[in-house]
Amino acid sequence: MADPGSEDVLARVAAAIAARAGADPTESYVASLFAKGDDAILKKIGEEATETVLAAKDGDPRRIASEVADLWFHCLVLLARHGLGPADVLAELARREGTSGHAEKAARGR
Repeated sequence: MADPGSEDVLARVAAAIAARAGADPTESYVASLFAKGDDAILKKIGEEATETVLAAKDGDPRRIASEVADLWFHCLVLLARHGLGPADVLAELARREGTSGHAEKAARGR
């Protein structure tokens, strides 16, 4: 069960990422990712996605949650890098809500 204020945790983490983006890269992990650019951020997302898959294959719920948290964190870094945040993703999910996944994918032309 999630903690009572956890609904806002994505926004709080996103705000912390935005605040650290311009910090000294030697003192902030987020700033170091920003300084290295998209390739470093994308590499971390790939690594975390792979670790998420491996955790899921092992079936350990705590490890799955931990790896997804790492993946989401790095996705939030990527969003911030491009001037986006959780609200943008939530708005896109809301737009798709109630639409068949097949229909939504066909509408995108992919």
